[in-house]
Amino acid sequence: VPIFMFIVIGTANAVNVTDGLDGLAGGLLVIAFGSFAVVAFLQGLTVLSGFCGVVVGALAAFLWYNIPPASFFMGDTGALALGGTLAVMAFMTDTVLLLPLIGFVFLVEMLSVIVQLTSKRLRGKKIFLAAPVHHHFEASGWGESKVTMRLWIIGSFAAFLGVLVGIYGYL
Repeated sequence: VPIFMFIVIGTANAVNVTDGLDGLAGGLLVIAFGSFAVVAFLQGLTVLSGFCGVVVGALAAFLWYNIPPASFFMGDTGALALGGTLAVMAFMTDTVLLLPLIGFVFLVEMLSVIVQLTSKRLRGKKIFLAAPVHHHFEASGWGESKVTMRLWIIGSFAAFLGVLVGIYGYL
């Protein structure tokens, strides 16, 4: 139970931390839920695969209005709920070890906040210009769309790798 709670709470908060730029969390969630749809389908779990497909469709519709300049925002309620649902999907497909790969950008975003806060408390110095890391890239001069698109690309490659590991080395 403590491991389950840690993973669900950690994933929910990682998605919430990532929800700082228009379209960033939504696009990464489309990638992650799409990946779990494939994994669930290959396991013969068609109901879970269908559920993931519905979430992907809902997120795609949300993204239509969430790209810059956003008309709708996900907010804490949506990010926490979708992050928790993503963690539960990993448990229901028995592929929780794939979650760090499929949700790689979420992991990096959360780790950047942990590293920044730890460094400020222990050393009194910041490592990043701003945390989470997507704000660091913005503070470095990258535009919002550039950060979002590049993190989507990284997330896509990591999720694809996670699905491959799931197919050939895990399932």
